Amino acid sequence: MGQEKEQEGGRLAKHTFAVSRLLPRLEPHRPLVIGSVACLSVGAALGLVFPLLVRHMMDAAFVERSQDVLSQYALWLLGLFVVQGVLNYLEVYWLGVTGERVVTWLRRDLFDSLVSLSPGFHTDRPTGELTSRLASDCSTLQSVLGHQLAELARQLLYLVGGLVLLSVLHWQLTLTTLTVSPLIVAAAVLLGRRLRRRSTEVQDRLADAHAAADEAFGQIDVVQSFGAEGRESRKYGGHLALALVAAVSRARVQASLYGVLTVVAFGAIVLVLWQGGRLVVDDMITAGQLVSFLLYAFTVAAAITALASLWGSYQQAQGAAERVFGLLDRVPEIRTPAQPANPPQRGPASVAFRGVSISYDGDSHPALRSVNLEIAPGETLGIVGPSGAGKTTIGRLVPRFWDVSQGAVLVQGIDVRDWPLDELRGRIGVVPQTHPLFHGTIAENIAYGRPDARPEAIEAAAAAAHATEFVERLPKGLDTLVGERGARLSGGQRQRISIARVLLKAPDILILDEPTSGLDAESEALVEQALAAASAGRTTIIIAHRLRTVQRADRIAAVDGGRVVEMGRHHQLLAEGGLYARLYRSQQLS
Repeated sequence: MGQEKEQEGGRLAKHTFAVSRLLPRLEPHRPLVIGSVACLSVGAALGLVFPLLVRHMMDAAFVERSQDVLSQYALWLLGLFVVQGVLNYLEVYWLGVTGERVVTWLRRDLFDSLVSLSPGFHTDRPTGELTSRLASDCSTLQSVLGHQLAELARQLLYLVGGLVLLSVLHWQLTLTTLTVSPLIVAAAVLLGRRLRRRSTEVQDRLADAHAAADEAFGQIDVVQSFGAEGRESRKYGGHLALALVAAVSRARVQASLYGVLTVVAFGAIVLVLWQGGRLVVDDMITAGQLVSFLLYAFTVAAAITALASLWGSYQQAQGAAERVFGLLDRVPEIRTPAQPANPPQRGPASVAFRGVSISYDGDSHPALRSVNLEIAPGETLGIVGPSGAGKTTIGRLVPRFWDVSQGAVLVQGIDVRDWPLDELRGRIGVVPQTHPLFHGTIAENIAYGRPDARPEAIEAAAAAAHATEFVERLPKGLDTLVGERGARLSGGQRQRISIARVLLKAPDILILDEPTSGLDAESEALVEQALAAASAGRTTIIIAHRLRTVQRADRIAAVDGGRVVEMGRHHQLLAEGGLYARLYRSQQLS
């Protein structure tokens, strides 16, 4: 229940080159990419010309003894480096801009994907883990696009071009250089696999640490009231310690890869120097030829060690890409059907539950069992019951936050699964139990469902929700910042802002989940007045623990063990002496 499905591509991402899925995102930036590739290719070609110029300089100095020729080649070298500098600037700038743009849109796509997934998906995952994917994993991919991809291409050009020129200069010495290639390939493959596993583990442990910090900061009042700062610090430190262990292991593997390839590659150069020196002594090649050959050999060796380092970075990026595209590939289980029904006209709507049962993932006990309810247009239904009875679940099924396991929920006679999802939720206003607010002004929070609302409409909604009384006492009124999650306002004030937000939306169906929980008597009275204004002329479902909140409802449903066990008006249910009456007496005594 509430789990999102993963496309075939998402499952395959872990077994293929997930990083390569970034390449199609370069298409809109083709001019910059082509320009960067051109600069990179020309720059690499000029780099490969350098040893040839050095060879001619050496021969001019030691064989021809010509200062004029020596000066001429020195000027050529200086010009070559100036051109390379300009090309490098353009390449780095263009690729940097491309990488930033691509990852910006990747973050947006990932965010869009995450906010479209059902509440059940978000319930199963810490918020910090998801924000870590948006932040650190996308930053890793940005590094690939902005630098590492270009460096990979450059070093491959140096490697291939260097080997070709080595074979042209002296194929026997080139064979000596290539004798170590099997060792290089074996080291890259074996250690590269271990590096990828370690990199994935590091990112996972850091995501756990991020989630722990996010949870502690989000509940800072609870943490401090229980004196649990040290405990939370140790918890966070424990996650960091695990990340550090994994990071040290990753560094060890990466260092091993880099070290092995360095020894092997430059060991081959020692062999070339030894064999080439003998050829110079025997007058079979000139000193300039040997120097140019050694420079190409150094170029190849440096390219191999650079590729080893890039291979390690690539493995880290591969792990990040798997996680990012794994989330992007998830298909929302709750979405608009391919052929949605035509919604009826706006107005007070009927709601019906027909044999509804629902079980959450991993829970063998259904949250609701064969629930049948009929709510007439414009009717107010109160839902009460003990904790865990399934009250909130009923409210969350109407806007289709979850889908039923059996049966159907109907709005205006249409199964909610057949409605266009945006249209369905656009007609339903929900005031959740936690009455969350967003960081911003009071006006922005009230207008959250209608960002284009005029100031007069916002003020009217605040007045109807009885929020004007406290808003007018604030120095900046509706322009007052509420703080993160509304931390600068009291519970009653946050609740009235939440009600104003729903009133401005003007929904056909209103769902109020524990609207007066945790409020003092004065705030509760004001909120109840706001609720009366909000429910007027609307189909309303009030989920309440305090029975006082639902006493004036048209009907009250008592829920226990996932079933509706009683239905009637307040005085009728009291007279029957069942669950509702017991709850009422219990609250009266308390």
